[in-house]
Amino acid sequence: MSLSSEKGNGSVEVHQVSSVADGVVEVLHSRFSRESGAIAIDRKILEAAQADLELAQETGYKPELRRNFSVLALLGIGFGITNSWCGISASLITSISSGGPMMVVYGIIIVAFIAMFVGITLSELISAMPNAGGQYYWTKKLAPKKYSGFASYMCGNFSWAASVFISASICLSISSSVVGMYLMNNPDKELQTWQVFVTYEIINIFVTLFNIWERPLPYFSQAALYVSLASFLIITIVVLAKSGGEFQNPQFVFVEFTNGTGWASGGIAFIVGLINPSWSFSCLDAATHLAEESADPRRKIPIAILGTVAIGLFTSLLYSIAMFFCIKDLEPLYNSRTGVPIMDIYYQVLGSKAGAIGLEFLIFLTAFGSQITCHTWQARLCWSLARDNGIPGSRYWAQVNTKTGLPVNAHLMSCFWIAVIGCIYMGSSTAYNSMIIGGVVFQMLSYSIPVTFLLKNGRDSIKHGPFWLGRIGWISNWVTIGWTIFTTVFYSLPPVMPVTAGNMNYVSAVMGVFGLYCVIYWFARGKYKFTSLEEREGHIEELTQQLSPQVSAMINILSNEKQV
Repeated sequence: MSLSSEKGNGSVEVHQVSSVADGVVEVLHSRFSRESGAIAIDRKILEAAQADLELAQETGYKPELRRNFSVLALLGIGFGITNSWCGISASLITSISSGGPMMVVYGIIIVAFIAMFVGITLSELISAMPNAGGQYYWTKKLAPKKYSGFASYMCGNFSWAASVFISASICLSISSSVVGMYLMNNPDKELQTWQVFVTYEIINIFVTLFNIWERPLPYFSQAALYVSLASFLIITIVVLAKSGGEFQNPQFVFVEFTNGTGWASGGIAFIVGLINPSWSFSCLDAATHLAEESADPRRKIPIAILGTVAIGLFTSLLYSIAMFFCIKDLEPLYNSRTGVPIMDIYYQVLGSKAGAIGLEFLIFLTAFGSQITCHTWQARLCWSLARDNGIPGSRYWAQVNTKTGLPVNAHLMSCFWIAVIGCIYMGSSTAYNSMIIGGVVFQMLSYSIPVTFLLKNGRDSIKHGPFWLGRIGWISNWVTIGWTIFTTVFYSLPPVMPVTAGNMNYVSAVMGVFGLYCVIYWFARGKYKFTSLEEREGHIEELTQQLSPQVSAMINILSNEKQV
């Protein structure tokens, strides 16, 4: 493999190469001028090549994806998935029943405050050790050699399961929105579970198509960000303007506590209600799994993570307060005929079905963009875990499609499991909801595993990245672990009392079954197949020898171009 440059009659020639860094070299040759044989190498191409070389030198992983995600595109992925205001909108009434509007308002503030610490923790780790594997790779690096393989394997599977569960929850919110708009326009119809199920499966298949081609993906993620922010502004302004000055009093929004859960303790009712704000601030690790698709992940990804939390707090808090002040009658919302209570609020305020459907359509567009970015997240998790043989059939899921530039097989496999989860909803919405809560808990567990080893080893045991906050980072690490323990315990409680088979929280069962599968597979096959840190880093010398000459040649070409 060779990359050479010649300076003569004002042109620089690049000869055909075959590279392990397929993404960079393809971009390089796409700029080859057919007329003169000259090629212009700009700074972005060189930065991407240098980032690929750094990945190979530090980790031993083969660079396979194109580095075309800017800060804005990364923020689009991060906030496009989290979409806190939209998440609050989807679960508004569930939260209200655990304490009233004040529960949602203060719940958002509490969860966003915690999320900022979690975001700082993730930002420090990705800045120090950028890798598409995210938390499971950090675990592999930080855990003692004896436990590194098992801890990393479990962390990776928890992380991937969380992404699939949360993707399924977003797909359900989209399908519920579609069916709700249909019922709003057809008052003689009644909500049927099969309607939501069929819509769910159709949407899952359709959205799957958006993560097959690589080139438009950064634009989709940016569009998701713009659509979300525009929808937030339009809905908030329209609802406030159409209220005609008739608002609820501040005591209703900020003071009154209404316990509709059946729990004797108001504190427990409030804590149970935090599940929904937590869901609305989940997926903070999403941008970390695009570390191999950004030219400067050490700096750009922390911006995307903390930007996601900041925008989420601002939009969700303003949106929820505005909606609560505009509610005309709270009681009908608890038993919404459409299954979409937020749309019923729009209808109460606007007095127009068309208007309510129009605003709900903006929610639909926002959630649709969220689903596209969520698929991006889950595909990267599956692919990165598969390239270390962490799941059955890894040799298929670890492949990157040479035509589309993406891990299409991993994407399709993840979407298949979303379809399966939809079937569970058809059988039992209670079991389905338990899986969704399990997604939130699995996610926090996957964050805390590497953080635990980091604190055990000492925060100075790793080379710090450009984003490192010292004492604040240490506090953030402990808050992350504390919040994980808190959510694992309290989010396993039943949402209402008295407990029956129909309203029980089966999240403990979901976690137990999935955890048992992971342990059985590990001892049966995983521990023999899973790529250890030593095996992976054994590729460093070979990859460095292949990539270094290419980067040097690019630097030479760039230097020659400046002189021509």
